[in-house]
Amino acid sequence: MNLQALIFDVDGTLADSERDGHRVAFNAAFADAGLDWRWDVVLYGELLAVTGGKERIRHYAARHAPDFLARPDADAAIRSLHAAKTRYYLALLATGRIPLRPGVARLIEAARAAGLRLAIATTTTPENVTVLLETALAKSAPSWFEVIGAGDIVPHKKPAPDIYHWVLARLNLPASACLAFEDSAHGLGAARAAGLPTLITPSAYTCDEDFAGALAVLPDLSALTLADLHAYHEKVLSSA
Repeated sequence: MNLQALIFDVDGTLADSERDGHRVAFNAAFADAGLDWRWDVVLYGELLAVTGGKERIRHYAARHAPDFLARPDADAAIRSLHAAKTRYYLALLATGRIPLRPGVARLIEAARAAGLRLAIATTTTPENVTVLLETALAKSAPSWFEVIGAGDIVPHKKPAPDIYHWVLARLNLPASACLAFEDSAHGLGAARAAGLPTLITPSAYTCDEDFAGALAVLPDLSALTLADLHAYHEKVLSSA
């Protein structure tokens, strides 16, 4: 089967948005709530081992602020913190301070021109995806992606493969007809568990992770061509 679709992760893959985007927004939300929590660059890198913003807050509180989780309204407080964080993050996106990584826009445009279908599989909230695409690509960019799998639409987040299964079902394609793009070992694990051949472009936070099983590990997408994608896909088919 020919290559038919490209499926992209977002944070760290489309944009290097964790350190100077999500981390900054989390800290602003904590300050607004009167919490003395501050996630510095190193700590946030450690917390990225936990996938999902609300899950990350809960994980941190369990280890550093257990009294917070003992509150009867802890679940609601976590949701409120995450909602505030999302508002701050969207404000950062709107300023254009979180650009796409090198080669991303060019590859997406080339894929569209060649008739390849596009999709997204991420744990970030849908609004984060939409605003990033609108501000970094074009106002119409969200419509370029046939399927956008984001947020809490599946019960288990990466490294579970749920989000990729969800996207593949809506594309109505087998994994063998697609290529996935990820930046982390968690993302790679999720994609590979769904049967997807995966290209890795590590971010600053994930460059030392183990990417065994990836089709290739590239510094970014700036040199990647459609011919390269088809060659990678052919390699998968020939080894199947």
